[in-house]
Amino acid sequence: MSAPTHKRRWFTICAITASAALVAIPAGAASGPDGTPFGARALAQLAAERAQSTGGITSKVKADNDGGDDGNEADEIAEGADQYAEARTSPGIVAPGAYGAAWQSLTNLRSTGGSWRNVTDLPYNSDDARYRDYDSNSSGGSGNVTGRMAAMAADDDGYVYAGSAGGGVWRSRTGGGHWQPISDRLSSQSTGALALDGAGRLWLGTGEANTNADAYLGSGVYVLSHPHHGTFSTRSRVGGDQLESTTVRQLRFGGSKVWAATSEGVWSHSTKKLSGAWKLEFAPNPDYLPGGSKATDDSAAYKNIANDIAIDPKDPSKVVLAVGWRSGDDYNGFYTKGSDGAWTRITSGFGDLPTDADNVGTVTFAHSADGSRYYAIDESPAQMAANPDSGLEGIYSAGSPFGPWTKIADYKQLAADGSALTSSGYMPGVQSWYNQFLTVDPADPQHVYAGLEEVYESKDGGSTWSTVGPYWNFGFSCWSIDPAKQTGDCNQTTHSDQHGVAIGRYHGKSFVYVGNDGGVYKRPVGGSQDTSGHATDWTSLNDGTIDSLQYYSVGVGKDLTSGGVSVTGGLQDNGQSVLRSNDKVMGSNFGGDGGDTLTDPANGCNIAEEYVYLAVQITQNCAVNDGSWTTDSSRVTSYNVAPADNATSEARFIAPLAADMKNSSTWIAGGRHIWVQTNGYAIRSGSEWKSVYDLGAGRTATAVAASGGKVYAAWCGPCNNQGFARGISVGNADGTGWHDVTLPATGTDGTVPNRYLSGFAVDPKNADHVYLAVNGFSRHWTEGPGAGVGHVFESTDGGTTWKDISKNLPDVPANSAVVTPNGGLAVATDLGVVYRAPGRTTWQRVGNLPAVAVLQLRLSPDGKTLYAATHGRGIYTIKVSDCD
Repeated sequence: MSAPTHKRRWFTICAITASAALVAIPAGAASGPDGTPFGARALAQLAAERAQSTGGITSKVKADNDGGDDGNEADEIAEGADQYAEARTSPGIVAPGAYGAAWQSLTNLRSTGGSWRNVTDLPYNSDDARYRDYDSNSSGGSGNVTGRMAAMAADDDGYVYAGSAGGGVWRSRTGGGHWQPISDRLSSQSTGALALDGAGRLWLGTGEANTNADAYLGSGVYVLSHPHHGTFSTRSRVGGDQLESTTVRQLRFGGSKVWAATSEGVWSHSTKKLSGAWKLEFAPNPDYLPGGSKATDDSAAYKNIANDIAIDPKDPSKVVLAVGWRSGDDYNGFYTKGSDGAWTRITSGFGDLPTDADNVGTVTFAHSADGSRYYAIDESPAQMAANPDSGLEGIYSAGSPFGPWTKIADYKQLAADGSALTSSGYMPGVQSWYNQFLTVDPADPQHVYAGLEEVYESKDGGSTWSTVGPYWNFGFSCWSIDPAKQTGDCNQTTHSDQHGVAIGRYHGKSFVYVGNDGGVYKRPVGGSQDTSGHATDWTSLNDGTIDSLQYYSVGVGKDLTSGGVSVTGGLQDNGQSVLRSNDKVMGSNFGGDGGDTLTDPANGCNIAEEYVYLAVQITQNCAVNDGSWTTDSSRVTSYNVAPADNATSEARFIAPLAADMKNSSTWIAGGRHIWVQTNGYAIRSGSEWKSVYDLGAGRTATAVAASGGKVYAAWCGPCNNQGFARGISVGNADGTGWHDVTLPATGTDGTVPNRYLSGFAVDPKNADHVYLAVNGFSRHWTEGPGAGVGHVFESTDGGTTWKDISKNLPDVPANSAVVTPNGGLAVATDLGVVYRAPGRTTWQRVGNLPAVAVLQLRLSPDGKTLYAATHGRGIYTIKVSDCD
């Protein structure tokens, strides 16, 4: 998969596990059916809502499994993944070398003056005691967080390496903390794998392979020969361009070879001579690879996915490949070389570990340092399709990678061993296609760590397990919302959703490091546990020096308490961050996935915060709350005001939300319908929204904007490769004048292309003058500067006709745009920000951000500062005057 939103739904579980003693919430706050306070997005409610979903939302899981949508979070992440990918690929797929060529083209642009300043490079406390309103996860126990970490590596000298999903690779010289970025010069900041070889070199496989909703393709594999010093560079790439535009899930070493499990099969390369091409060892469906007869097929991206490689350290010629798409395909299975040198499927002799295609999905291997024990995690496509509780087939152990394997854990056993996930519909391994890690203590073959949604530890080879890192502390008897106790009497846990793990030493002591959707955590190997088996000694390493926060949006308003500004934004799996002008630590006032956000320029504590599928919460005090609402329902300070398309799921995973540029009390929201409400931040109920236009069955809004009552809406439907269609509708906020703009079916001859329409920017001086940002690559890639094929368009007649103004803009997905006060145009792309000065026709690169996706741009209340929400490196600002 080329791209992932995620999603994760924190409140879902809390709705089920939070103490029944909590009081019901008053009208407008939307408590759950059991009266618990976290019910705005309870599993049961979402299941009912999403069962009514229509054709505007297309889920790969649904399509592959031909099954219903049971509403659990694993399905939501999968659906978000497809929608994020659709924006960048439909109706085609990303051609090899696309991001690399676009990055080269971007860096060749002339740069504006000025420098970007990171405003979120400080600790982000998810347990901030200031924000304990009913829709916050504060007190859950994750502490300081940052963005998703996809891979980890550590050595015995105190050096730790963390590979983030979209913000590059970071190094700590102090056993964790005091981080430095070391991959900023690369054209891909998406990490798939990190590994240290026997010579101490650090290998980086770019392209995150979690097949979630906001994963990006990579540009290949790189080596840092002296990782204690220096940084990765383009010259350190291994081999040629064979692994460009792929994802790399694992790098494994055997003999003098490095093996790479990628989205385009299994490849190998010499570890001694780093030049020369990679060798394709095995691809189950080679016709679907680039250059093959089926390379442009809609399903090509899913036909050659490799997950891991098990190599016998005693005989590196003995290799087992784990291959397969997480939602199931005929090629899924384990492969090894036969006596004739050809790769053949293993069909017997594996013991408990399944070998049939239905039950082999995402797989992770690990082995002990002495080679005496092997371990494996297996996600089952059949389980994922049929079992609402879990997709985990099991955890296994063997004395050889060839088996026989013995099952040592399943989801029911893990749930009974101190897990926080004990409720039907969300149990250990429910997202096992997305969450997996596995490692063995180098000093003890029986001491193993497994990561799913939680962190599990066994000291006896899997006979018994402890949930040392529970999903969160909600639901445990030790939990308390009391701000004086932080998380009650519970010990700190890790953030949920585990992806990377490493064991290293610092000052002679061994530590296990885990990377997850909230960053990096560590604890001593063999550390202490309480009577429930929960670790008592986790330390968050997210000290603010590592800013890999993945923002979807940013909002800016005046901070009335200090005279400065308040900056807020929606994040992948880290809710909504709030940074007020005098803060030394950011807080979180909203849990789960934060989508779009509206912030009152005149009062930064008036905030509309979006969850998935157009769920919207409103607060007028920044959601400041001491938790007293648990005993006094009148103390709630957030309200659920979702439009009706949320209840029917006729909205995108991350749906568009905007305020009228001339009237901040008029809001526009887009699902299947275009919704308008005119009460601004005083809204208290979803019933206050009015549908002013029906886009039609199977269509859903991708962008909305309004100025002076004139509304622009972009839509897609179908939104995937099968019959992809897009369009623009224009009308008025009062419901009059609505019509569909006539666009050519294919978007040729300089007209709006048939790709995902991602954002509008309306000229504040003239509502009929509007710009359109277009996502996605062209189907046929042309390299080099000047190869733009339509990413920014302009209309001067209210959207009736459009002109391509891309000129020298690189062929890279464009996500949003904003008109600056002087009439310039800034555009956010997947590789940074570009700017067209007033009166000019060509584009410049704004500053020197790394190759990070910028998903949204906003202006400060006075219009003098540009804010960029990056999906992997936090929020940055630059003076507008510096762009000219």
